[in-house]
Amino acid sequence: MKPGTPHDPAAIKADIRARALLEGFDAVGFAAAELPDAARGRLASYIGEGRHGEMRWFAEKVERRGDPKVLWPDVRSILVLGLNYGPDEDPLRVLAQKDKGGISVYARNRDYHDVVKKKLKSLGRWIAETYQIEIKVFVDTAPVMEKPLAAQGGIGWQGKHTNLVSRQFGSWLFLGEIYLALDLPADAPEVDHCGSCRACLDICPTAAFPAPYQLDARRCISYLTIEHAGPIPAEFRPAMGNRIYGCDDCLAICPWNKFAGLAHEAQLTARDDLRAPALADLAQLDDAAFRAFFSGSAVKRIGRDRFVRNVLIAMGNSGDPALLPGVLERLADPAVIVRGAAIWALRQLAPAEWARRAPAAIPSEHDSSARLEWVA
Repeated sequence: MKPGTPHDPAAIKADIRARALLEGFDAVGFAAAELPDAARGRLASYIGEGRHGEMRWFAEKVERRGDPKVLWPDVRSILVLGLNYGPDEDPLRVLAQKDKGGISVYARNRDYHDVVKKKLKSLGRWIAETYQIEIKVFVDTAPVMEKPLAAQGGIGWQGKHTNLVSRQFGSWLFLGEIYLALDLPADAPEVDHCGSCRACLDICPTAAFPAPYQLDARRCISYLTIEHAGPIPAEFRPAMGNRIYGCDDCLAICPWNKFAGLAHEAQLTARDDLRAPALADLAQLDDAAFRAFFSGSAVKRIGRDRFVRNVLIAMGNSGDPALLPGVLERLADPAVIVRGAAIWALRQLAPAEWARRAPAAIPSEHDSSARLEWVA
């Protein structure tokens, strides 16, 4: 260690905590390098019941996800960190603007992975140099059960919607972890403060919570609009409304948000053009325009075709005939998944026009890719 560096574990924690706050983190905690049996059990059940859907990495890396020491054998304690991204307006307001698209609060500016990782790396370098130890930095890019670790480190608890809730920041914390090859005592875990409240469960448009503290991702709009690669199952399309990237309903309704402050990191405050972008404009995006418009944003990672699929479903749900020209243009889109969403949107906005075009337009049922295209 450098001369003058604290040796007492409590003093070391205080030193690291102060530095983390200086780096701009809002919540800081220390957790043991292990997870409780209950957390591993919930993970096993989640995967065993197939609730992870197409997110195959959950099952492929379950051992490393369930045990920090399998991921990195040298870890002795874990620094858990939260960065506030509290919005400056009600995220649910956009849902009433049927000709606009609803983008989740977390994706309305720079990709949070980049923002949080930069801070983590800076803090990690300082820790490694100051205490002469090995460290590993993670931000939702490795098999880390970050929400249970954050709860173990005392910065929040997993609410009935399975997301982390903080008494100070409500639902709006990005999480990151620094694995430390240094034994430090863990902070006291945060207790559950949900009580009898079930607002997050009741507001879910697709009933994605089979029970409190359980999520079926296959029914979740965030999963469907971001992780799901194929056509959105027909049963969920009307419930999507105008949500085109993610869903904030269960987060935004949480009563603990009344204590939350606004994000202080400029890169996490919403871009004006992503607060409520016009669906008609988004439907016009080709691949180059999509990449340019969402440069630096988390939205970019799902690709243009999947995104425009979502936009067309929102257009179909709008009930606004003014959006019909944009839907008709996408019937000739090069992407099968976009054409399929366009024909569905056409059926919602102009059933007579759909009926007129359908007999000549729908391909043979023996063409499997075309059947996906025209799924109703």
